[in-house]
Formats: sequence, structure tokens, C-alpha cells
Amino acid sequence: MSDDRREDRPLPRLTALTSGGGCSCKLPAPDLEALLASAYGHGTPAPPAGPALAGAELVCGLEWGDDAAVVRVAAGAAVVTTTDFFPPVVDDPFAWGRIAAANALSDLYAMGATPVSALNLLAWPTDVLPATVAAEVLRGGRSATDEAGCILAGGHSVTGPTPMYGLAATGMADPDRLLRNDAARAGDPITLTKPIGVGVLNNRHKATGEPIDEAVAVMSALNRDAASAALAAGARAATDVTGFGLLGHLYKMARASGLTAEVDAAAVPYLDGARQAVAAGFVPGGTRRNLAWVAPHLRTALPEDELLLLADAQTSGGLLVAGELPGHPVIGRFVPSAGAALVVR
Repeated sequence: MSDDRREDRPLPRLTALTSGGGCSCKLPAPDLEALLASAYGHGTPAPPAGPALAGAELVCGLEWGDDAAVVRVAAGAAVVTTTDFFPPVVDDPFAWGRIAAANALSDLYAMGATPVSALNLLAWPTDVLPATVAAEVLRGGRSATDEAGCILAGGHSVTGPTPMYGLAATGMADPDRLLRNDAARAGDPITLTKPIGVGVLNNRHKATGEPIDEAVAVMSALNRDAASAALAAGARAATDVTGFGLLGHLYKMARASGLTAEVDAAAVPYLDGARQAVAAGFVPGGTRRNLAWVAPHLRTALPEDELLLLADAQTSGGLLVAGELPGHPVIGRFVPSAGAALVVR
């Protein structure tokens, strides 16, 4: 059907075309880990890399769930690659494209890499949405890559019942100055560079259509400056807070580093309206799955609503850095292993 024949029909809301949105649509963490273990024969550490060019060396892969793959290709140079895509998280197509691209680039920043090039990944229900809407999504993605100084050169598209958008992105890094999941040290403060609560606010937006301008601004912001500050501060460990929530990603860092992460819940910044959204029941299924996943590794006396906020599935969230960054809140500290990977007070 041509776009012209669709113009006399009201377009559906983007968020109505998917059962979930953004990073809350990730496979549940325990299912993903089981899948990878089944596919590659065992879980952690990951299996050896396959054949590679002479001189190429896998520095980071599947072993600790880092945000991107890192391959050393020459002395002092490493190629960092990632991909990320998801269904609509908001109804505005430009904002969705911008958020999805910022989220994909965040994987590179979380490793300490500088984005160099990216390719669009697009799935589109051509019988439901016109190409003009897809063009707005692509324009939003381009705005993020332009701000990042990253070359956006083509990509791949398919038709499908659910709209999807994201990037396959490549960056460069110094292999001796990476930000990794397994490099936190006892005594390191834990810094969070964006407020959380995006998941419950996105869910409220999907259900009610209410605007969430502050959440959109937070999701649209690049993690470039935070990554630069982390490297300048000499940080060695970081990750970004996305679909597994603050507690889930912090658990992965603590597990990989052989430490316990102690969190001061009162120090964690939240978006306006996040607590009210939880109280009203706008909790994504991904958020509840996150809390169930970390619960066996968590020691706390906090009520469930507070824990749901801490486990909330984020989209294009901030960086969790093992180190102190000026202008950002310290929300806890890594300590020697104390019988639980997470302690929240």
C-alpha cells in the first residue's frame, strides 16, 4: 500500500505497536546467560575466539558481559564494536531515533571508546506506518551520531510487524585504558551519571500518552562527556545502566570484579514522577524480572517499591563508574566480597 493511500487513516501511536519498549524488551538476564552458555558450550569465561587476522587479539568478549567487544589490532589501537536496537520507547519518531542511537553509542562510551562509524538497523511495518515516519526515526538517529562526531553510512532494513531501530557501531580505544566490568577495586566509589526511573515513566507514557519530557531529554543525552571524565579521572571500570537496571548492571560489575557493591539508596537520583509511577503500578515486566534475578545476591531491608526503582529497566541510561566524577553523585562503594554481591541500605 502506498503512503498516499494511508494518509486518510489516523496513524497508530508508535508505542501501541509493541508489547514493550526500549531496553525493557531485552531477554531476561538469566535466560540470556543460559542461551550463551548453551550456544558456546559453557558460560563464564567465554569460549576462545574463532580464527582471526594475524596480530588481532580479543581483549573483551562474552566473559563478563562487557558493553562491547574489544579487539586489539595493533600496538596502541583497539577496535570496539557493538549493536543495539529496540522497538519504540516513545511516540515521537525523531525522539525515538535519537534515543535508540544514543543508547547504542553508549556501549562504546561505557568501554572508554570514541565512536568512529555506525550503520542503521531498521525493521518497519510498511503496511501500517508510512516511510515518512521512518524518515523521522532515521533523522533522529543521525542527530545523535552527528553530535558524537560519528560517521553514519547506510545500514540494513527489513519489513516486519513491529518497528525496530538502532545502530551497529564501531569505535576506537586505547587497549590499555579501557573501562571494563571486571576492573573495579575495593574502596572505589560508585558514581552514577544520569538519574534513573526511565522504565516506569516510559511505561506510564505507553499506557496514558502523558508527556515525559525530562525522561526524553535524559535518554537523548550522550554519555560522551561522562566517559571522557571517567578516563581523565583514571577510572578502570564502568558500564552503562540499561535494560538490566541499576542493580542488575551493578551486580554484573561486582560479580566480574569479585567484590561487593554497597549502595546508599538515598543517594541515588531519580527522575521526577518515577516514584509516583511505581506507586500507580506502571512497572515494566523487565523491571520485575531484574529484581527477581538479583534478589538471591542482594542483602537489604528496603521495601519492594524502592527496590523496583533501583532495578528499573533503563533505556539510554547513564554510566556506572568505579571512581568519583566531579558533578555526579556517588551512590556507594565497592568493598571486599562480603557474602553478597549487592548490599543496599
